[in-house]
Amino acid sequence: MKSLHRPDMYAWSIFDRDRNMDFNSFVWIRPKGNILIDPLALSNYDFDRLNSFGGAAWIIITNSDHIRAAKGIAHITGAKIAAPLGEKETFPIACDCWLMDGDELVSGLQVFALSGSKTLGELTLLIEGKTLITGDLIRAPKAGSLTILPDNKLSHKADAIASVRRIAAIDSIETVLVGDGWSIFRNGSDRLKELAATL
Repeated sequence: MKSLHRPDMYAWSIFDRDRNMDFNSFVWIRPKGNILIDPLALSNYDFDRLNSFGGAAWIIITNSDHIRAAKGIAHITGAKIAAPLGEKETFPIACDCWLMDGDELVSGLQVFALSGSKTLGELTLLIEGKTLITGDLIRAPKAGSLTILPDNKLSHKADAIASVRRIAAIDSIETVLVGDGWSIFRNGSDRLKELAATL
């Protein structure tokens, strides 16, 4: 696991050759139970580290294309799974909680549901007002800048653009941790506003 911009945040990744970018997973270490976001399979080393941090209380899946190793990790750790309410009727694994726009699963974690992406109600998470964690819609195939999914992956482009602009209007974001690509650790709101201006 890689240490990130704050002492309670870690990530692990795999490199996807077809897309030429990393796929990322994150863990937020909390005294009242750690939260995994879109977890990939854990190496033995990473699993040992997770255990040293106290395991996992929750797994949040931002969209059904990011289920990854969530079911197996939940089985091993006993973590509960939360996923987008918009996909409840078709979600391929059982979940303990369905998240919608405005929810706060735990203190300090704000949920935004996005429209127009490739899945219904894709989640973006804001931790303590400063760290944004994205699923698929907002990504970074090139270091230092953000983009969105290609048009042919969007279910409704105008709605997707409106969702991005809504997130870009949040002025407090310092860091953008992307599910796909290279995360941005400074001036996150500025990079989001630059993205919104190009759409």
